[in-house]
Amino acid sequence: MTETPDGRPHGYARYKLDGCRCNICGWAVASYNDAREHAIRKGQWQPFVDASPVREHLLSLRQCGIGLRTVARASGIDRKRLQAIVTGRPERGTGPQRQVRPDLAAAVLAVQPSFDLLAPSTQVDSTGTHRRLQALVAAGWPQHHLAVALNMTDANFGSMLRQKQVLARRARQVNALYDDRWHLDPRDHGVNVQAYSRARNHAATRRWAPVGAWDDDDIDDPNALPDWTGQCGTPQGYHAHRTLKIPACPPCTAAHAARHRQTKQNAA
Repeated sequence: MTETPDGRPHGYARYKLDGCRCNICGWAVASYNDAREHAIRKGQWQPFVDASPVREHLLSLRQCGIGLRTVARASGIDRKRLQAIVTGRPERGTGPQRQVRPDLAAAVLAVQPSFDLLAPSTQVDSTGTHRRLQALVAAGWPQHHLAVALNMTDANFGSMLRQKQVLARRARQVNALYDDRWHLDPRDHGVNVQAYSRARNHAATRRWAPVGAWDDDDIDDPNALPDWTGQCGTPQGYHAHRTLKIPACPPCTAAHAARHRQTKQNAA
């Protein structure tokens, strides 16, 4: 398709902006007008919507560490158009846009805060990062091996395990490392038996939950507790702890105590 010197192809925009009256541009305008008239007859014509919800959504995303460049990539909307909605175009003397096209509004509002959209330098809660690394250590991966995989020194790795927040970039690296290694036997991937045993003992001493204790939906939730036995929170879970020689977790201890009290009441 032939384009103008500034790259604009033949079509509706070229008909309106460049005055082109070729068959292609004429057909594009006729098609647009037909669609517009059809929508008007059906009461569906809505060329613009209020920009306020879009602006508020963009500001909310910014507070979550998701800037306009990221929103632009996720929505397919040019960053300058988003900037015009938020602050206007000062160089043109215009304030924030009052109305936007419905498709633009829908595209922007569809962008929701998510871990994958956060800027690399955004600080995030370290709960999930700690749990993933602890689970890998419990599986027999020495901390030194994990530090090397993350391009960290042993000292920085240990410090990260004590921090309440980590960079989103680092959290994503740990997520990828966990997804890559949780199902592997470290002894098949360069970890000797002694280092493997030390790692497992280190995790057991500190009661670091193993991989199987976490569901994907819970591992990042600071309020979630590990399910050590697959029955935690029940009297059966308490006995499973004893069978597996794992100290009982608080939910299992509470469930066992409740069962014991109920048994005494029934016997009274």
